[in-house]
Amino acid sequence: MTAASSPRYLSPAGWNRLLPARTPSPLEGDLQCDLAVVGGGYTGLAAARRWSELEPDASVVVLEALSIGEGNPGRNSGFLLEVALAEDADSSAVSRMDACNRLLRETMAQIVALVAESGQTCELERRGTYRAAVGAAARKSLAGYRRFLDAARLPYAALDREALAARIGSSFYREGLYSPDCYLAQPAALIRALAATLPESVTVAEQACVDSLVRDGADWRLDAGGHQIRAHQVILANNAFAKQLHRGAGRVVAMYTSAGITEPLDAATLTRLGSDENWGLLPAHRLGATLRRTSDGRLLVRTFHRYEREDDPRQLDARLGTCLMSRFPALPQPAFASVWSGAVGYTQGGGPLWGALDENVWISAGCNGGGVVKGTLLGRALAERAFGRETVDVPGLFGAARWLPPDPFRRIGYEAAARWQAKAGRADALGERAREGES
Repeated sequence: MTAASSPRYLSPAGWNRLLPARTPSPLEGDLQCDLAVVGGGYTGLAAARRWSELEPDASVVVLEALSIGEGNPGRNSGFLLEVALAEDADSSAVSRMDACNRLLRETMAQIVALVAESGQTCELERRGTYRAAVGAAARKSLAGYRRFLDAARLPYAALDREALAARIGSSFYREGLYSPDCYLAQPAALIRALAATLPESVTVAEQACVDSLVRDGADWRLDAGGHQIRAHQVILANNAFAKQLHRGAGRVVAMYTSAGITEPLDAATLTRLGSDENWGLLPAHRLGATLRRTSDGRLLVRTFHRYEREDDPRQLDARLGTCLMSRFPALPQPAFASVWSGAVGYTQGGGPLWGALDENVWISAGCNGGGVVKGTLLGRALAERAFGRETVDVPGLFGAARWLPPDPFRRIGYEAAARWQAKAGRADALGERAREGES
């Protein structure tokens, strides 16, 4: 396996560790299929499902480098947004935003139906989400998102410090918004449930990291774990790691974030965490921290950004603990059940890399942190595009990934931007003392 064709994580996915162990279904030999899907995440499973619906007799193979629930789909924070991401929101383009939101709601309804069909429990609930800010840059971003909500006629509640603290038990934030248009879930359980409902014509091969993709006559040959898969069509749904397989996929960058989830907190501690017993919070500034309180009484914190590399897990426990305690200083120091990292596919400009890469090679990558609902939508739409069905104008609605320079120029640009972001977002990373003197 090449270094960049798939993440080789240093720590297991914390959400997956909370679930009963399951036995993966590895690739056991060479295969011939009509469609090979690289990546068993939300986008890949959605594309495989839709392809099978459009051509029920087609043989479809999903190649997952790790195992279902252990890869990136089980390493996120479990937010399923029914409306546009804050980064996508544009109050000046209401009709486009309305179309995006309609598609996202339809996709969310499909996910809810599939979870019900699976019969599996994944703690999927429509709980809404908080967005909160400390510093000036984050408050400006929050105000922009509020303008989008107003323009799109979407419901929300504006919360000052006291009102937000009453709900979540933290006075860290100066202000916030609550939007009801979000589901929360146990993400590793969710991807397991979606995989369980795939049609019989779809085969999922786990621990099948694809090392190469080369033309083989009229077909394509994929090499994975010492085996060869020959496919007439290929969908790349492995996000930033697709660039190792095709030169046309270089517009997506792998950004690693790190997370920790605590052991269940005791009843006395939980009474100090506000009135909302199951919530999620997204930071208005990227250097802030994503937070969750789960239905079984745990706290999750997710933060830090690293360009194309994973943080040392031996340092994460202390660093994440400091981050969590800065937001909940009155609580006892929590014990983490797990700490881990996960890769997010980012693009310049926020649009996805989506569509045809080569003859019979398709890609959907770069959801920029919103991969559950949006990635599912883009996966379905990509299968339809391959069949000549233009049901969703993805570039018109969601934009397109812009060109990025190669490394080392890309890394230099990122590091320069990160230094600027660190200064602008210092208050949202560190809290009250860092924002002293701000307006």
